[in-house]
Amino acid sequence: MSARYFAAADLGASSGRVILGSLEDGRFELSQTARFPNGPVEEADGIHTDAQALFQAVAGGLQAAIEASGGALESVGVDTWGVDYGRVDAAGELLERPFHYRDDRTQGVPELVFAGLPAAQLYAAAGLQVMPFNTIFQLVAGRGDRHWADAADVLLMPDLMAYWLCGRRVAEITIASTTGLLDVASRTWSEATCAHLAQRYGLPVPRVLPELVEAGTLLGPTAEGLFEKQLQVVAVAGHDTASAVVAIPARGTDFAFVSSGTWSLVGLELEQPVLGEASRAADFTNELGIDGTVRYLKNVMGLWVLSESIRTWRAGGRDVELVALLEAAATRPGLACVLDMTDERLLPPGDMPARLLAMAAETGQRLDADPASICRCILDSLALAYRVTIRTACELSGRDISVVHIVGGGCQNTLLCQLTAEATGLPVIAGPAEGTALGNLLVQARACGALHGDRTALREVAIASSELTTYHPGVLPLPAQQWEAAERRAAGRTA
Repeated sequence: MSARYFAAADLGASSGRVILGSLEDGRFELSQTARFPNGPVEEADGIHTDAQALFQAVAGGLQAAIEASGGALESVGVDTWGVDYGRVDAAGELLERPFHYRDDRTQGVPELVFAGLPAAQLYAAAGLQVMPFNTIFQLVAGRGDRHWADAADVLLMPDLMAYWLCGRRVAEITIASTTGLLDVASRTWSEATCAHLAQRYGLPVPRVLPELVEAGTLLGPTAEGLFEKQLQVVAVAGHDTASAVVAIPARGTDFAFVSSGTWSLVGLELEQPVLGEASRAADFTNELGIDGTVRYLKNVMGLWVLSESIRTWRAGGRDVELVALLEAAATRPGLACVLDMTDERLLPPGDMPARLLAMAAETGQRLDADPASICRCILDSLALAYRVTIRTACELSGRDISVVHIVGGGCQNTLLCQLTAEATGLPVIAGPAEGTALGNLLVQARACGALHGDRTALREVAIASSELTTYHPGVLPLPAQQWEAAERRAAGRTA
């Protein structure tokens, strides 16, 4: 059986890639045809994303993928980070560079919105964790913008890229579920939420919200002349976490996942959303997945905290290399200082080590200022956050689990993976590192008829395509009592 070729455009918040997938004998081989930066762009009115430059980089990577496949490339799918959007006019022109979610224009906006639309009412529909950058808050923050009169569609980032590829304007369901505008139980736009935004803030919703489609929808061929051959554009699971969860190499449903990268998305895959008051109080989110599933999870700051710390040290003249830093961190005492990795102070760029030192002082803990100690604090704190989040998700959903899967770049951090096993008391299966791209490719292959079956069948291909490492608890001298005490200290409690 000859190989079939698909391309994943995987755009993260700090970089993007185009990955060529070759499917043969039930197994994918992946190769990278382009990698490019995706840093935020500072403009007079705030922080933006250069979406057009990203598209040109994607297009270049796709042309390279066509050539690398010998002209056999069949399709492309785009996944990105969540919540951000671009506004296009009736002619399809982008009205401005999309705002970046790290821009501070949404400060105080959630409280403003909840004054007219109670948080409990919004959660009952959208089931979304309250994060200041959620799309609903971004829209309200920009309610007075002059471009609204010309806006014909609001396109979330993967949908904007797909539109530029093939000319069809849609909202893929997994990325739409990050907006706060969806009714997650019915998988439709929330009429009540949209009506409130229109009446209270004059926002032109739902007029600017496009047609919703499920992951795996064939959108059409690429525009003539864009590439040397036309490709089919597939609406994959457009939210990168949703794509990553597709590729979790699990058999059965008794697993928790950590999609580990710039962010850590920690949770469970469920059949129905969890929309009760206890879930809202715990600040869990219900994002949608393929095949009618729900990703019940919580956002944790993730390895962004470490990468921004390294950037700060290097800017200050320190020669800090990641591999050596992780080796040094492994020699530091475990759980000496643990901090809350959901603290919003860790969100914006800036002097991350100084923030961590301040947070340690606030909780009555000592944190040495050397990079290895701070790195160990970050990794211990992430593992602790995974422990607490997974336990709470299981309690709120009634799900029992027997294993934790870590996918994404963070699965290559051996210390973090071992700490997660110690923290949860469960085996941790790490891999695939390219989980997001692999999940993107799996959905494309099924949409194009190269694969068949439900997500269980897709995961068998993920297993065959991945190199996995299992970490067992009990390797490090960190008993359960120490993790329990660490929970109290991270929360600022000493007893």
